[in-house]
Amino acid sequence: MRLFHNLYNKALSWSASKFAIYWLSIISFLESSILPYPIQDIILASMSLKNKNKAYYYAFICTISSVLGGIAGYLIGYYAYDILLPFMQEMDYMDMLERARVWFDSYGIWVIAIAGFSPVPYKIFTITAGVMSMHLIPFIAMSMLSRGARYFLVSFLVKRYGDSCDKWLQKYIDRLGYALIIVVIIGIWYAQ
Repeated sequence: MRLFHNLYNKALSWSASKFAIYWLSIISFLESSILPYPIQDIILASMSLKNKNKAYYYAFICTISSVLGGIAGYLIGYYAYDILLPFMQEMDYMDMLERARVWFDSYGIWVIAIAGFSPVPYKIFTITAGVMSMHLIPFIAMSMLSRGARYFLVSFLVKRYGDSCDKWLQKYIDRLGYALIIVVIIGIWYAQ
């Protein structure tokens, strides 16, 4: 069964849609404030693969949308933390939130740089920055720097190696997808 192969090709076809840039913007915004998984990288990569001449434009749109979403996450933490606390407890975000708080105390603004570039849930850090009343201008500047570096790197890699990566993914995407499912199942089993 070629489930992941079909999904990958579907993502590539969606990236050619006239609405793709809007989906990229919306998902990038929501990932920085409320979405649990960073899927904007996949959309950015497939859009950049489909239209390499606009790869850096897509990275720019993704960066701006993500930083605006980060500001929304900051405002959620600053103004609505008490209201959202029960939801965050239900989604098991409290341990991550407390860990983020400790990291903010230890490393300050550099936590935003690390969280913005790495695949950790960025929204945890944007909300925590608001809860801790971090200064907004340095928060925005570090978010622009780290998110921009991440998305421009994705676009650069796709622009540079896209065709060979696409051929490799076409060949191995199903094996990778099923391996990921196995890893997730083992992780859930191990956590219990």
